[in-house]
Amino acid sequence: MHVMAGVMIDRQGRVLLAQRPPGKHLAGLWEFPGGKLEPGESPMDGLVRELREELGVEAVSAEPLIRVPWRYGERDLLLDAWTIRGWQGLPTSLEGQALQWTDPAQVDLSILAPADRPILRALQLPRRYPITPGDVPAAAFEAWRARLEAALEAGERLIMLRFPLWPETRIRALAAALLPSAHRHGAALLLSGDLVGARELGIGVQLKAHQLRELSERPLPPSQWVGASCHDAAELALAAALADFATLSPVAPTASHPGAPALGWPVFQSLVASASLPVYALGGMGLTDESAARAAGGQGVAGIGGFW
Repeated sequence: MHVMAGVMIDRQGRVLLAQRPPGKHLAGLWEFPGGKLEPGESPMDGLVRELREELGVEAVSAEPLIRVPWRYGERDLLLDAWTIRGWQGLPTSLEGQALQWTDPAQVDLSILAPADRPILRALQLPRRYPITPGDVPAAAFEAWRARLEAALEAGERLIMLRFPLWPETRIRALAAALLPSAHRHGAALLLSGDLVGARELGIGVQLKAHQLRELSERPLPPSQWVGASCHDAAELALAAALADFATLSPVAPTASHPGAPALGWPVFQSLVASASLPVYALGGMGLTDESAARAAGGQGVAGIGGFW
């Protein structure tokens, strides 16, 4: 079942949520408005029709955000979410559902229908995910503190601190030093695999592939981002149960792993289509690859060399 979801965003950056009424599946939970696509109907036409029937508005501009394959019991669905920033009319409840406009950063995941939670995460996440280089010596602490402060000032909103040559205590100290700036800019810092440090500092973590296989539940509260490093469909399936988003690599050849086989965009697109969470393209990526990643269904691009 192909279901369209409209992520309507007003001029204040708020999104519109609708509450499932009594008597319906998942009654009481909130969702992004929309409904089932009719046979032969294009996604855009179906979205326009559903919003007209449900809210009395006419969508005039929309773009794809994320497609979420999901299973409720024995029923499979594809939840196809599009962002809408232009419409005519005032959204009105035409089917008895409660409506609310809310800041997406303030939405409690637990109030949403499960299939709608990845949509919220995709809406909250930026298009770029810079990762610090692996060859930085520990003596470069102050230089990289200044460089990361500048990146936050310039607009980066999600950064992984990955310094393989540093002791964990040194990386945690850098994260602690950057936290005031990150909070000021509404940005998130993630540690690479360091769950203890993430818990101590109240920040995010990027899980390594072996951690995905070892964990049985989400390792941090929803207020702290959890990413997952994935390389195939099996790891993406594990990530969907444990993380908010994933990186999928390597999409293109990389200098750090010369000769390693790359996925390429067709395989990346196929894997993302089966994933139930936002996925960044990683491996040989630069800022100019963002549009290709989006066209392939990805959240955006993550990278090291091409981002600094």
